Amino acid sequence: MQHFPIFLDLAGRRVVLSGGGDAALAKLRLLLKTEARLTVFTEAPAPEISDWANDNRLTLIRRRFDHGDALCAALFYAADEDATEDARTAALARADGALVNIVDNLGDSQFITPAMVDRDPVTIAIGTEGAAPVLARAIKADLEERLPATLGPLARIGKSFRKMAEALPFGRARRDFWRDYYFNTGPKAVADGLDTVPQALDHLLEHHLTKTARPGHVAFVGAGPGDPELLTLKARRALDEADVVLYDRLITPGILELARREALMIDVGKTAFGPSTPQDEINALIVEHAQNGAQVVRLKSGDATIFGRLDEEIDACDDAGVTWHIVPGITAASASVASIGQSLTRRGRNASVRFLTGHDMKGFADHDWSQLARAGEVAAIYMGKASARFIQGRLIMHGADRATPITLIENASRPDQRIVETTLDSLPNDLSDAGLDGPVLTLFGLAPRDAALALPDHIKELA
Repeated sequence: MQHFPIFLDLAGRRVVLSGGGDAALAKLRLLLKTEARLTVFTEAPAPEISDWANDNRLTLIRRRFDHGDALCAALFYAADEDATEDARTAALARADGALVNIVDNLGDSQFITPAMVDRDPVTIAIGTEGAAPVLARAIKADLEERLPATLGPLARIGKSFRKMAEALPFGRARRDFWRDYYFNTGPKAVADGLDTVPQALDHLLEHHLTKTARPGHVAFVGAGPGDPELLTLKARRALDEADVVLYDRLITPGILELARREALMIDVGKTAFGPSTPQDEINALIVEHAQNGAQVVRLKSGDATIFGRLDEEIDACDDAGVTWHIVPGITAASASVASIGQSLTRRGRNASVRFLTGHDMKGFADHDWSQLARAGEVAAIYMGKASARFIQGRLIMHGADRATPITLIENASRPDQRIVETTLDSLPNDLSDAGLDGPVLTLFGLAPRDAALALPDHIKELA
């Protein structure tokens, strides 16, 4: 992140602009929404700028910008639409101590003005580091349609009520109150007329002051294979409400970013043959935070119900009298098979599919390998890198065709996803040669569909 987003208080502060044409007009239309003291330097102002000056909305000085003209200014905009003149005025403004923006010159600017969705006092700024202004405008248009015009009045009334709401305990109690106001009571009151909103707020506060605090609760959430866009809406909502998030090692940073910034984030990851958080300790942490009244998210990679030791954690909650619910996620097998353009089952080929884990060697030894060795069978093997040679030996010993296709998918659904196509005969050697360091899912009995590996670039980006 090159540009750090902040919201700057411009009330009563000086903002200076050099220029009088279209570029200046575009910036001034935005700046006039603020409470800044605006000063414009130009020899040839557009009629609108003169009108704004006549209405005392800004100060117009009909000459070129010069030394000392930006003293005590918080911001300076170079908008002369001439590279030489913009460079001159920018240098003078920097010398005066102002932060400088040169219109349409990202490289020489000290700050940028993002695209904005204005529901004053709710303001959403959209930045692309100047790389994709068309995309920023598209996002802005989408948000403009989604956010109701009543959001601004609701926020203004809510802002005036913040001191009253401080009667509620800090933290979740206040968040529950404001969530109720903005997404339930407030919009209903606005429908009856803005003058009814303050009274509705009073009743809502009285209700929250007297109601019993929401007890601690645990959501076992499947985070999917790693792509944040594959996270379910229910999972997003759980993360947004969580006070505590206990997450696995394979959870990607993009998904962790979706949790509230105030949430306590606890890494309880396990590494095969490496440092790991003991399961008993994870169980104890879940119960401890829930019993302290926290909304806990136990964030698991893929789907929480598949090879996630979910039952042990549920049992710990049940033993402690802690309530819980499960939010399903997309398992790695689904993401992996999608990445190679295949399906896990197919009419005439296989009516069932096996999910196996290479982490449980006893379970592997007890598996019915003779059935899996039959032609047309399909299996998704999780955490199978270390047991690849064992898998190969068992299947061949039970009569599996050495030419049976196998596909290895590393980091399924993520930007660094890799696909290795091999056969049962070549599995251990090809796995070793590929040097796969991330989590790998092994699809037994499936080869990539050629079309899936030859997608056009613009489709690959969408996928």
